[in-house]
Amino acid sequence: MSTTQMVEAPMSADHPLSMDELAAVIARDIPADAYVNLGIGRPTKIADHLPADAGIVLHTENGMLGMGRAAHGAEVDPDLTNAGKVPVIETPGCSYFHHADSFAMMRGGHLDVCVLGAYQVAYDGSLANWHTGEPGAIPAVGGAMDLAIGAKQVFVMMTLFTKSGAPKLVPECTYPLTGLRCVRQVYSDYGVFVLGPAGVAIRETYGVRAAELCERLGLPA
Repeated sequence: MSTTQMVEAPMSADHPLSMDELAAVIARDIPADAYVNLGIGRPTKIADHLPADAGIVLHTENGMLGMGRAAHGAEVDPDLTNAGKVPVIETPGCSYFHHADSFAMMRGGHLDVCVLGAYQVAYDGSLANWHTGEPGAIPAVGGAMDLAIGAKQVFVMMTLFTKSGAPKLVPECTYPLTGLRCVRQVYSDYGVFVLGPAGVAIRETYGVRAAELCERLGLPA
């Protein structure tokens, strides 16, 4: 496995990023006028940081195109939620459709970007995010497999290490796979990684130097 731009990657912040700070980083990387799906959980925070004038249209698998940021206070409508059941607002031109039509959009290659959470991402971009394989664990695949193969670009937003300190960016996934070689970029609290045929490239780091991060992840510096 070859690697590029490891030690030279800039440290762009002097601390690991919070998930809100990381959501803002991802929001800046989403191209203008893109059609985007935000996965359940942490990725939904990205909606709160998207520029209103960027022309980005958010899609949810529960049947909404034109989803806005999270709703607050009097804005909350219990019938208006994202796929994770979090209340959201509408944007001008918002539309609604059947669940099956929503999945047809996902499977048909109509989404420019999707941002998913993950239990593990392999160096080659393979994704595991629906089941840990542990006895008694509740599998929750949802629309993740459809998004992983249907979106033109797949980003992952996750913590880089488990609570026990084990890396979640790994040589090969040990959990059941969601998709093969589908992830383009991993956004984590300690840095941003670009994945591809040439291996893993560290784009930037947060609160840690690239050489130290390589050591913790077992990557060659």
